[in-house]
Amino acid sequence: MFKLIGVVAGYYFLGFWGALLGFFLGSSIDRVRAYGSGAMNPLQNAVRQTVFLETVFISMGRLAKADGRVSQDEIEHVEQFMQKLGMTAEHRLQAIALFKQGADPAFDIEQTFARFMAVCGQTRNLKEMLLVYLIVMALADGHFHPAEEALLTEIAGRLGYGRDAFKHLLDMVLNQSHFGAGQAVTADALDDAYKALGVGKDATDAEVKRAYRKLMSQYHPDKLMGQGLPADMIAMATEQAKEIQVAYDMIKKSRNL
Repeated sequence: MFKLIGVVAGYYFLGFWGALLGFFLGSSIDRVRAYGSGAMNPLQNAVRQTVFLETVFISMGRLAKADGRVSQDEIEHVEQFMQKLGMTAEHRLQAIALFKQGADPAFDIEQTFARFMAVCGQTRNLKEMLLVYLIVMALADGHFHPAEEALLTEIAGRLGYGRDAFKHLLDMVLNQSHFGAGQAVTADALDDAYKALGVGKDATDAEVKRAYRKLMSQYHPDKLMGQGLPADMIAMATEQAKEIQVAYDMIKKSRNL
């Protein structure tokens, strides 16, 4: 829409070069309106996607090794993760190499996150999705080891999250994983539902709705893809959105909204 307006207005006032300038300015506005301020052009998105995937697999390796050993459950989780991405045999080998690289205690992970922040750091959604993937990875073996929490807190710090902000996100993700369609509304389940949305039980109806809408916006597939999340990784974001929806529905039911 703004691309067309930019071309017409630019041509009217400045001729051909004005139309060309209007085209680029209008395209930028359209991307921002569609995907948010972090949106980029396809070439830049391709770079973001590559860096995002590299950081995910290196971080998964470091996280799996955090408690001293890489468990079979964690290996299977990574295998399932690669299957969901539909990776070719060549790409699987590259991902496994990155995972092993991250699991090597001698590997300096600081440069990995420095590159991630340089390429993806200006987009909060990508930083948050990286943390969500890693939190889910930490839960793959059914245990949340203190060493894993310490490493995740350190990684969050590298991404610009303070301890309180990360703890808030951690509580939300841990409680979002509790929900499924048709779950009974019990006192404990309702407590988890509020935590999943990141609000307290004393929140107003408007505050609950605002928290819900903010989360659903963060997990919106089009917005995430527009900001550089690889298309094949949207599935997990969609699952998180479903769990948030169940939590919100439970709260609405309890409040007769």
